[in-house]
Parts: sequence; C-alpha cells; structure tokens
Amino acid sequence: MQVFSIVAVYFILWWLSLFVVLPFGLRTQGEANEIVPGTVESAPARFRAGRVMLATTILAAIIHAGWYVLSVKFGYGIDAIPQMYPDFD
Repeated sequence: MQVFSIVAVYFILWWLSLFVVLPFGLRTQGEANEIVPGTVESAPARFRAGRVMLATTILAAIIHAGWYVLSVKFGYGIDAIPQMYPDFD
C-alpha cells in the first residue's frame, strides 16, 4: 500500500474521530452559569483544544491501526464483505 493512501485514510479517520470526541467533557456556559455577553448559552465555557486534539489523535491512531492490520496484514477489504442483495443478472 502506498504511503499517500495510508496518510489519506488516517486523515479521514482523524476528522471523523474529531466529531466523536468534541462533545465529551464539554460544559456549556449555561451549565457553568458563566454566560459571556454576546454569546449563546450553549457555547463552551472552556474549550480545551489541546485535550481534544490529543484524544482525537489517539482514537484515530487506534482505529487506523485496526484498519491497517485487517486490510494489509489479513487481507480483508471491501470484497470480503458478503453481498446482501442478490444479483439480478
């Protein structure tokens, strides 16, 4: 497998993992009773970008390692998934 393909898959998994990790541990300004004038209550009270980036990177690395082992080492891919629908040819 080419290095570009491996990096591209990791990049896609990282972005998907970001949207999974973002809501964990989030406290809104409404929950913290610290509403800054000009913002909505649902805005984060404290956004910890470093923690979110680290958690996203770790989660994406674990998923990517699993994908790499299954696809490259064991040879599982899209063709290994059984067809759910019959051929109508």
